[in-house]
Amino acid sequence: MISGTVTSFAVLLIVVFLFREGFTLFKSSPIEHHNVIAVNTGNPVSQLDAEQIKNIFDQEITSWKDLGGNDAEILTFTINNLGDYFSEEELGSDFEFLPEKISFLIDSIPNILAVFPEAYLSGQFKGKLVHVDNIKLSEFLTGKEWYPTSEPAVQLGVLPLIMGTLVVSLFAIIFALPIGIATAIYLAEIANPKLQKILKPVIELLAGIPSVVYGFFGLITIVPMIHDWFNLPVGETALAGAIVLSIMALPTIITVSEDAIRNTPRSMKEASLALGANHWQTISRVILPYSMSGITAAAILGIGRAIGETMAVLMVTGNAAVIPTSLLQPVRTIPATIAAELGEAPQGGIHYKALFALGCILFIMTLLINIYIQFIASRKKLKK
Repeated sequence: MISGTVTSFAVLLIVVFLFREGFTLFKSSPIEHHNVIAVNTGNPVSQLDAEQIKNIFDQEITSWKDLGGNDAEILTFTINNLGDYFSEEELGSDFEFLPEKISFLIDSIPNILAVFPEAYLSGQFKGKLVHVDNIKLSEFLTGKEWYPTSEPAVQLGVLPLIMGTLVVSLFAIIFALPIGIATAIYLAEIANPKLQKILKPVIELLAGIPSVVYGFFGLITIVPMIHDWFNLPVGETALAGAIVLSIMALPTIITVSEDAIRNTPRSMKEASLALGANHWQTISRVILPYSMSGITAAAILGIGRAIGETMAVLMVTGNAAVIPTSLLQPVRTIPATIAAELGEAPQGGIHYKALFALGCILFIMTLLINIYIQFIASRKKLKK
């Protein structure tokens, strides 16, 4: 009781911490480093979103007219451009004149768009601050661009990461589940006892191989095969990730399913055979339905292994944050993104919070898939 209580409480605390950190993202502005955006007071534009800011600095939007303002070219200014306008003497030895110089610059250039730290906002500021909305959950989930370090406004669209995770994981289970259940049936009901004593320990040992070893195997063997077979520019694709994950999930699926099948009461098998059913009919109509709860558990554990895998997927999928339209495209998954970027994300920053939000999404995805599998399994039981 003590062990179960402590474990449940620890898991609950982890989930609470994860969601607390993740949901603080939606109280944050996409403008990081305490920067502000300002324009001339004569400019009618008073609000911009993160995508518009990115397009301005990428030179995809060059006129204020495209943003509802005057027909004038947008002149961007950041703190790094100070040397183009002021000398060191004008700024002061300790930059004490910097706030009033920025204010003067914005007031004197009608078409300017300035990004600078909020600390340099003077009390007699003569410009107009542009309002930028906080990051929205809907935009976070449906956005198609993942640039968490772009300046001055981050782009946090996780749809490509969600799709990449689902494609790789679901196809991995589609590949692994039939093979795993067939192997479990063979070991439990068909294989010679001597052969079974050899195969079962070998399969169980496969579950202990580090994921990075599977990643190396996929990188050296599977990736070149896919590259050659399909004549692709690169072999690091969703298909490579699905194959590697299916191999990794097989030991878990086989072991759990085989134990469930072996636990079918002998009396039920003998009764089926006594009624005239052959061995295959007994397996398909008696043993498998009775073992369905154990096989469902195997499927859940296999999906959990596939969805949560990081290192192997990171090595063979190409890490391209794009929405996949084919298994032969590079993709990026949520676990691989967290593993690759968390070490470089400043603690407490937008990037850091976004990775925690990705962890929340991964948790919810796994939970929903598990609930769905349990629901399907319970419906089958009710029908029987």
